Amino acid sequence: MLKQDRNTRINRRRFIASSAGVAAGLTIVKPSAVKAYAANSKIEVGFVGLGGRGRLIAGMMAKHPGYQIVSIADYFDRVVRGQSERLQVGVARCFSGLAGYKKVIASKVDAMFLETPPCFFPEHVAASVDAGCHVYFAKPIACDVPGCLSILESGRKATGNKQVFFVDFQVPTDEFNIETVKRCRDGLIGKIGMLSSIYCDEAFRDPPKTATIESRLTNLIWVNDLELGGGMLVNAGIHAVDAALWLAGRRPVSAMGSSRAVNAKHHGDTRDVYSITYQYTGGLIQNHRGEHLRNTHGFTCRCMAWGDQGYAEIGYQGKAWVRGNKGGYKGGEVENLYVAGIARNLDKFANCIKEANHQNDTLQRSVDSTLATILGREAAMENGLLTWDDLIKQNKKLEFDTTGLKA
Repeated sequence: MLKQDRNTRINRRRFIASSAGVAAGLTIVKPSAVKAYAANSKIEVGFVGLGGRGRLIAGMMAKHPGYQIVSIADYFDRVVRGQSERLQVGVARCFSGLAGYKKVIASKVDAMFLETPPCFFPEHVAASVDAGCHVYFAKPIACDVPGCLSILESGRKATGNKQVFFVDFQVPTDEFNIETVKRCRDGLIGKIGMLSSIYCDEAFRDPPKTATIESRLTNLIWVNDLELGGGMLVNAGIHAVDAALWLAGRRPVSAMGSSRAVNAKHHGDTRDVYSITYQYTGGLIQNHRGEHLRNTHGFTCRCMAWGDQGYAEIGYQGKAWVRGNKGGYKGGEVENLYVAGIARNLDKFANCIKEANHQNDTLQRSVDSTLATILGREAAMENGLLTWDDLIKQNKKLEFDTTGLKA
């Protein structure tokens, strides 16, 4: 671990617990315990979830001047052992099993990075915030309405406690996407009447289920299960839906649509094709379509805004630009966003911590985008209309069974 001068470690926000304390429960650090960072000090990170994306982010952090990974966890012990040497984390700070995240929190970290299946986020995020840690985690923030509301509560608590709370979306980090949305907001395409979003990609592997969900917690298999990963629309289509909400500047009030499972070899309960119409206040409509079939189509994630004076496009790839009667914006190609977006977000998270910036502007956006995809998923599964208010009132919880898993 990198040593720091004692003067740079003033009032370090810590969650301190002995091994006995972990067994008894989590100790809460008072919000007033705020760490001051010197220019050359590193943020000490606990990292939970070292699957494909987790390994990528952890590897990028290991080369980042602002971070030091000091503790890691994954459900699978083999994964943790495989990453211990690579990330230069001693075995005493490597944990596995369902409770591994608690031990990471208890090992004295400044920030928690969470890259697990989203069914675990509400619990892990709440514990991290209560422990006084800054939090960085992936989208979608949850699989159901209660989970989203729990994340909203945790994010507001973090803001009040002067902790940084960050959800990792990539589309809003690209300079051409940012400028395109700005010009639309400034009226370059006039009144936006319709948004068209699309997300297409191949499906994830979906083998037969086993006696426990352990076999579903690896290789993105969990995306196929609504209770573990939210399903294809919530977990993947969210990128395009989030782009639409960004252009709209607000969340939808209702959704109606249809969906179906085309792949006859499904073992999870996700649908793999979607056609959804969202309605917004003021009459704005959005049509969203998505498919997740192994049909050679390839990856597409885009959103188009159709105004009475022009149109615009943004996305995860392709060109972000504006064309219209009042002029345009030539924009440019959105390139390498999967990695470049992570890099920008890592920089932003570190800067927010070091500059004590607790605006946490990804909180409400991530809640709205996740709930919008849940709204679309539920409406399309019922082949009908569902309002945002009714979705929240129903407060439907998706239960998952951890019986037989390693504690």
